[in-house]
Amino acid sequence: MDIKLDPSRDDLPLVANTSHILVKHYVLDLDVDFESQVIEGTIVLFLESGNRFKKRSSSTEVTCPSESNEACKFRMPEPCQIPVTNTKTFSSKIGYNDFVICGKGEKDTSGKDGNHDNQEQASGISSSKYCCDTGNHGSEEFLLVLDCCDLSVLKVEEVDVAAVPGIEKFTRSPKLRNQIVHELMALPADRWREQLDYYARCSQAPGCGELLFDTDTWSLQIRKTGAQTATDFPHAIRIQYRTKPQGRSVTWTSDQSGRPCVYTVGSPINNRALFPCQEPPVAMSTWQATVRAAASFVVLMSGENSAKPTQLQEDYSSWHYYVTMPMPASTFTIAVGSWTEMKPEICSSNDVATERSFSPSEADFRYIGVCGHMEYPCRFQKASATTQKIIPHRVFAPACLKGACQETLLPLIPPCLSAAHSVLGTHPFSRLDILIVPANFSSLGMASPHIVFLSQSTLTGMSQLCGTRLCHEIAHAWFGLAIGARDWTEEWLSEGFATHLEDVFWAKAQQQLAPHEAREQQELRACLRWRRLQDEVQNSPEEMQVLRPNKEKTGHVSDSGSSVIRHGLNPEKVFMQVHYLKGYFLLRFLAKRLGEDTYFSFLRKFVHTFHGQLILSQDFLQMLLENIPEEKRPELSVGNIFRDWLESSGIPQPLQRERQALAECGLAQQVSAEVSAGDAVHALPFLPPRAVGPALHPWRGARDRRRRRATTVAKWVRVNRRPRKRKRKDREEVFEKVRHRWCELIVKHKYTKAYRDVERFLQEDQAMGIYLYGELMLSEDPRQQHLARRCFELSREQMDKSSAEVVAEMLF
Repeated sequence: MDIKLDPSRDDLPLVANTSHILVKHYVLDLDVDFESQVIEGTIVLFLESGNRFKKRSSSTEVTCPSESNEACKFRMPEPCQIPVTNTKTFSSKIGYNDFVICGKGEKDTSGKDGNHDNQEQASGISSSKYCCDTGNHGSEEFLLVLDCCDLSVLKVEEVDVAAVPGIEKFTRSPKLRNQIVHELMALPADRWREQLDYYARCSQAPGCGELLFDTDTWSLQIRKTGAQTATDFPHAIRIQYRTKPQGRSVTWTSDQSGRPCVYTVGSPINNRALFPCQEPPVAMSTWQATVRAAASFVVLMSGENSAKPTQLQEDYSSWHYYVTMPMPASTFTIAVGSWTEMKPEICSSNDVATERSFSPSEADFRYIGVCGHMEYPCRFQKASATTQKIIPHRVFAPACLKGACQETLLPLIPPCLSAAHSVLGTHPFSRLDILIVPANFSSLGMASPHIVFLSQSTLTGMSQLCGTRLCHEIAHAWFGLAIGARDWTEEWLSEGFATHLEDVFWAKAQQQLAPHEAREQQELRACLRWRRLQDEVQNSPEEMQVLRPNKEKTGHVSDSGSSVIRHGLNPEKVFMQVHYLKGYFLLRFLAKRLGEDTYFSFLRKFVHTFHGQLILSQDFLQMLLENIPEEKRPELSVGNIFRDWLESSGIPQPLQRERQALAECGLAQQVSAEVSAGDAVHALPFLPPRAVGPALHPWRGARDRRRRRATTVAKWVRVNRRPRKRKRKDREEVFEKVRHRWCELIVKHKYTKAYRDVERFLQEDQAMGIYLYGELMLSEDPRQQHLARRCFELSREQMDKSSAEVVAEMLF
């Protein structure tokens, strides 16, 4: 890799050599053991090499940033004993029937090939030299490099796909394993069930030779003796591995009922500590997974099917999920816990996904022509999917949250899904699970294919916070998932769009809201975001305020496909909102300049053109400018937008010119008047800046407290001015809504009798309560500082790593 890493920096390396070879499909076969806090099993990778890879006659020397002027040398793994697999697991006992998608499974009757490259050895993660790349390595052998950390890799072997009964129908040369894999991957989209079935059968085929492998801090490197090019390298390999309890891709914790659970936390390192993979977004793949756990647990995952458990021996269950739409491995999500499915007390007709004919006003939801993505079973080509306003959905949470889910969350899902469909058209995914995750979840929400995580904090109070957050995560189905950024530094392509669309979706979801009220609500949110953006640019490094930091090199990678995400491991980056806010204001600016009807008509066309693909900023901007009349885009060009919005720090110049209009927002003036009077501050609940995205340095002091008071009123003044339809349990609802504001007042006035409420809030609402640590420390009151430190010590083991680092910086 020609990009050198400085170990003292906070950059995130993507080391997989995706320019040489790509993983096209993963088959995971895993056991979840809560006693040891380990996920263990195998992953089978089906690979595709590029046709440009030719045999090289000389080796490529790769330098290591940690060892100056010294070439990385591939080393034989040191022999060690492989620990005996937990007797409760069944990884080695699974037959074809556990994987079959269609047809009946068949048992493996083939013999084993004893052609092994090395002895049965294991190499754990080490801090050895960082092998950066490559297509060929010292001994003229091709090296497969995978992103991997915090994993114990036990064994790597080639899979004898030729031993699978019936596989001969895929090739004229049944002994050529790589040709079999190629033909299997080339099956047309309408044969996806058969394809998944044979992927599963191949994954259970015997090994035909162990492969040499090595691991370092960020990668797993694999080679086969004599395989000199990517074309020669085995195209089906099986990796036996186990996670580590301290691995950063998942968190082992307890849910709100005190029962153990584990889930992917949206870590900056993504999934490389869950399974070896290719992390760069260009590595679009499909996957299927079988996961076993004790029968009392429910396994949720990114999958097109609503999996049901298969009972195994000794009170264990098996769950199987699959995905046929190629996506980056970073979008894979899993959650295992004692979740309970929450169902509405009374089923509404709105909860049923219906099909209907098009009306004339919906004509622009249909576009003639084939899709531009690689072939897969695409919903945009199915008439029944294009008319489906509300996709099937389920809600899971600990049993203790049943009442809150039924009252706050469940009624919001159908109108929010329907609103999204009315704006963007076809839902990219066929179904949706929503999980209320444990209290240590550091954000208010996270979207993955077919599943959304929501913080329990969204369930408190009335529908405003839950509705806007739900709309934000639903928007990610289109922007962030179905359409992804080709370069991870362009986060605004995901978060900016989702933030802009959440307002649009939520306005439509509130069917009783008059058009002028919807406009006022959106203008008020714009005013609040403007204030937040001002604060952000004043309190963050300039280099982290740029939406397109790589400028003309955006999307560029090394010859091998590896790259580096600048500041990808910086814990403060997780709490920054620049990509949310500046992206939002750019899209708002474009929509106002072009007219909302013109803009959203274009956006539907853009979604149809680019779904299932990765984009850069210029893909969106060029298509936008090409599809609008000349008279509507004076002074608008891709270059100008890059200069003013994406490649500069601070407040964009066009937004500076709009600040007066934002200051004159009628509701904002009303809020200011009410805050000055002091009445509304104490009467209304508090919602923190993180309702839109994580807030940077929310503990900055008096200025921010005034700003938060404005947020207090702003988020709820419109709701509280409307007549309530339900009167029962008003006192309980109000109590839930004011918890956050109540804690702020406790700290401010040093109300010692209620310190227990602050302690409880910091432990139960970590997504919303982090800033309170700063308030407690800024008070300079020894008792409050002791309270902050005690709460942190009680929570830090279960806190998100980035959150824990930021809080620790405040406290110590």
